[in-house]
Amino acid sequence: MNSERFEALIDAILAIILTIIVLEIPMAVDGSWNALFEVRFDFIIYALSFLVIFNYWNYNNNLFSIVNKVNREVIWLTAISLFILSLLPYLTIFVAENFNSFIAHAAYGLDFVSTAIISILISNALKNSDRGNIALQVALKDNKSLYCMLALMLVGFIIGYFLYPPAITLFCLISIPLLWIIDKFRFR
Repeated sequence: MNSERFEALIDAILAIILTIIVLEIPMAVDGSWNALFEVRFDFIIYALSFLVIFNYWNYNNNLFSIVNKVNREVIWLTAISLFILSLLPYLTIFVAENFNSFIAHAAYGLDFVSTAIISILISNALKNSDRGNIALQVALKDNKSLYCMLALMLVGFIIGYFLYPPAITLFCLISIPLLWIIDKFRFR
C-alpha cells in the first residue's frame, strides 16, 4: 500500500482526538482571574496532551516522509497506537480532575509507555515491509530515542509512586523534547 493515503488517515484521526480534547476543557465560571486559576490543571493537562499528539504527528510525519510502502502489520500496529492515543481525551480529564492521584497520572503515563512500545514495534515492522529502502533502514537502525523515552518515563513512575504523582506526567512531558533532540538528525 502507498503510504500517502495512510498518512492522511493518521492526520485525520489525530485531528479528531485534538478536537475532542479541546471540547472537554471546562469554561471558567466567570471572567475573573480566580475562575481561570481554578481550571489551571485542565489547561496544563490539555497543553501536555496537545504536545503528545503533536509529537506523535511530527514523528510519524518525519518517518513516513521516507517510507515508500506499508504492509498490514504496519497498518494494524499503527491502528492500535492510534486507539491508545484516542484514550487521551478521557485521560486528560481524569488527570485534570484528580491532579494529585497516582492512579490518574499512572493511567496517563501508561498511555505514553504503550505508545512508545508500539512505536518500536512499528519501526521494526516498517523495516521489514520496505527492506529495499536504504534511507528508511538507516533512519530506523535503532530505537535509541524511544528507549530513552521509556527509561525516563520509568523514572517518572518511580518518583510518582513514592513521592509526587504528577512526576509521572512531568517526566512524560520531558521525554518529548528528548525524542526531538535525539531524532533531530535521524530523518534528514
